[in-house]
Amino acid sequence: MNFIGKKPGNFLLFCFVLLFFGCDSVSHVKTLKLAHGLDVAHPVHQGLVFMAQEVARISDGQMRVDIYPSEQLGTERQLLELLQIGSLDITKVSASAVENFVPSMKVLGLPYIFRDEEHQWKILNGEIGKELLLDGEKYWLHGLCFYDAGSRSFYTKEKPIESPSDLQGMKIRVMNSQTAMQMIKEMGGAPTPISFGELYTALQQGVVDGAENNAPSFYTSHHYEVCKYYTIDEHTSVPDVLFIGTTSWEKLTDQEKSWLEEAVANSVPEQRRLWKEADQHALEEVKKAGVEIIYPEKAPFAQKVASIFENYRDEPEIYDLIQRIQAVK
Repeated sequence: MNFIGKKPGNFLLFCFVLLFFGCDSVSHVKTLKLAHGLDVAHPVHQGLVFMAQEVARISDGQMRVDIYPSEQLGTERQLLELLQIGSLDITKVSASAVENFVPSMKVLGLPYIFRDEEHQWKILNGEIGKELLLDGEKYWLHGLCFYDAGSRSFYTKEKPIESPSDLQGMKIRVMNSQTAMQMIKEMGGAPTPISFGELYTALQQGVVDGAENNAPSFYTSHHYEVCKYYTIDEHTSVPDVLFIGTTSWEKLTDQEKSWLEEAVANSVPEQRRLWKEADQHALEEVKKAGVEIIYPEKAPFAQKVASIFENYRDEPEIYDLIQRIQAVK
């Protein structure tokens, strides 16, 4: 190809394309691209880094995972779409974000669906969890594992949330999830879907009055700089889900699949350990920054949203999952 007389930018672009897309053929290392929306300080990102290190170790350098954090390649919805068309290999998304792609996942976002942490992990690591991970395959998404994303609670700018009545009329940012929006409505608030990457500015400018998330996300996003009240009502315990697109999965050899699955399995307990450390650290740091931590009675919040379960009687698949989850002791 003759580049004489061409703009230098075109040549640099051509070199970048060769570097980005040609590395597999030159090095003979199987490379998987993983993208997500979290900051590099986040414990889920750190868990993914551990997983990538395990892939390299287990495969003896024959396979690697390159990670693109902080929405470099798009929002959660965009990343899932990239997986579906085979333009990206792996992504980590919240189960709430994926319910628009895999409807059965919405059960994991129901408020107070889990009695406690032990109950939650019995579900996620058991038969029901495996079914949910595999259910994405008909939507071109192969589930690899669940990661701990803690419990989600409210944080606000102008006033603390001490009971559901305090949410009356407040604009609360939620993920683009019908379940999350329904929950806020039941509590009296006005749900407002906004991309996580745009939320800091939305809070600053008063587009929303508050949001809801776990403590590490509240801290690493610097939302505590704007919101000085954090109410630990733990209304949902929505896990993160690691997906590989079925297009990418089917291109892997049996050996490569085995390497990836082993690395992912090894990363789950390590990510949960990192999460517990980060959760405690986040609460300590936001307190130092002047955030008031509120521990309300959870029962009034749970009562406000109890009717949501019955609303799913018209969706037999979801209602059956609710019944099965509640039956696990």
